[in-house]
Amino acid sequence: MDLFVKKTAEELLHEAENEGGKGLKRVLGPGGLIALGVGVIIGAGLFSVTGIVAGEHTGPAIVISFALAAIACALAGLCYAEFASMLPVSGSAYTYSYFTMGELVAWVIGWDLVLEYAVAAVAISISWSRYFCVMMSDLGHPLPIELTACPADGGMFNLPAALLVILLSFILMRGTAGSSKFNDLMVTLKIAVVLAFIFIGFKYIKAENLTPFIPANTGNFGDYGWSGILRGAAIVFFAYIGFDAVSTAAQETKNPRRNMPIGILGSLIVCSVLYMVFSFVMTGVVDYHQYIGADSIAPAATAVAHMGPTMADGTVVPAYPWLNRGIIVAILLGYASVVMVMMLGQSRVFYSMSKDGLLPPIFSHLHKRYHTPARSNMLFMVIICVLAGLVPPDVAGEMTSIGTLFAFALVCLGVIVVRRTQPDAPRGFKTPLVPWIPAAGVVCCVGMMLFLPAETWIRLVIWMLIGLDIYSFYGVKHSIVGGGSVRRHGQTILSCIGVFIAFLCIITGFWHQQTVGWHESRLLMWISVIFGVVHIFFYLVRGVMPTTNKERV
Repeated sequence: MDLFVKKTAEELLHEAENEGGKGLKRVLGPGGLIALGVGVIIGAGLFSVTGIVAGEHTGPAIVISFALAAIACALAGLCYAEFASMLPVSGSAYTYSYFTMGELVAWVIGWDLVLEYAVAAVAISISWSRYFCVMMSDLGHPLPIELTACPADGGMFNLPAALLVILLSFILMRGTAGSSKFNDLMVTLKIAVVLAFIFIGFKYIKAENLTPFIPANTGNFGDYGWSGILRGAAIVFFAYIGFDAVSTAAQETKNPRRNMPIGILGSLIVCSVLYMVFSFVMTGVVDYHQYIGADSIAPAATAVAHMGPTMADGTVVPAYPWLNRGIIVAILLGYASVVMVMMLGQSRVFYSMSKDGLLPPIFSHLHKRYHTPARSNMLFMVIICVLAGLVPPDVAGEMTSIGTLFAFALVCLGVIVVRRTQPDAPRGFKTPLVPWIPAAGVVCCVGMMLFLPAETWIRLVIWMLIGLDIYSFYGVKHSIVGGGSVRRHGQTILSCIGVFIAFLCIITGFWHQQTVGWHESRLLMWISVIFGVVHIFFYLVRGVMPTTNKERV
């Protein structure tokens, strides 16, 4: 059996339907899906990255940057919507890749998504802890640093971050219906604060702050003007990442062929409108130059401080001091909802991979009462808790969304493939203008990947090598589609892929060192080189080991 064997749509749908009452419960409607998407998309990025972009790159034209980023994200969203309507099963990009490009590619994507969801949950829970400590200090109850920071920052363990992960994990274990209701509550409160900021801020907008709407370029690429708008769009794009997590809940959705496209595209539309209006008010209330420096970290707080009457000496008396506290609460709720959806997506991807035999069966075991992958949730709860409590925030924060963009690109490519191979397959939604829109999505995603820092690529290739090792030793032998046979076509190709990624690991190590300077620590470079060399040797030996012709094809 070929390592690139594909699953048909009929097989995937039959697997989902054949679970009967033992499978995941279909409890989510279009409203729940939109809330799920909005919950993960609108995070603290709305309250932080907007200040940096407006102050350093775009000025009031950040509205245009958000619009361009929304268009780029919608290209991938349209492709996700088509697949979700065709294949209303759990697994997201992993399942779609299995359907279009075969098992090995599906494994790569699934393994990649697991890392992205885990890293995001760790990084965001750490940030949540920071804001929680600020809020407690404002209330007159400061928390000891020993229990709110990792060892590298002078503490012992980041307890608030760990407790957040535990709380959200137990909510997820009790079922998607309960977690969806909890998420709905958080999303409602979060949007209420955002709307309060918008409606209150509108009457304090000053025309002079919006003139010129597109500040003149300083002569440096990316510093205002249209080049600044484009750079701003690339930065704020990451404020949209997360909508793909909606597709991981397809198997828990009522009437998924109709509701999944509504959930994916609806959440993108809602978030785009809120982002654009929020940034318009933010730059209208305060001159964008004031968002340079320390004030860029909390731009909403800066704007609220300027919402009030102006005294004779030019100072502003804030008329709504309570709004800043509400913004802190909104940020906390935003972070919590994102962490929950990330952990939901992670467990559902592992559930699908385990059902296919590529991972041990523990990850697809469902709780008898709640019909959730509780054991998988428990394992990830422990791992993410430990990492959130002990990992420095800068280390976690440096791990960006390169894997998610990689998944986006393959999903867009998959639409082109499936339109040629299965043009008549039933679809509840069709991506328009194929292949142009999917091709544009591939170009946008790959382009953004190339502008990410070298250490991000190092993390990706090392994780991919680890995943390839697991697939080589376990997945190949236990694959359901592969029939449990060790002798499968494509073994030589697998070894070649391993050698290629290992070489890439070495290259990225030197690239990183060249970027930071050769006088800086070379630890990361040596880790990359040693890891790459060992795997080159392993996969070269694996490739020349005596095998049958059937295996070597």
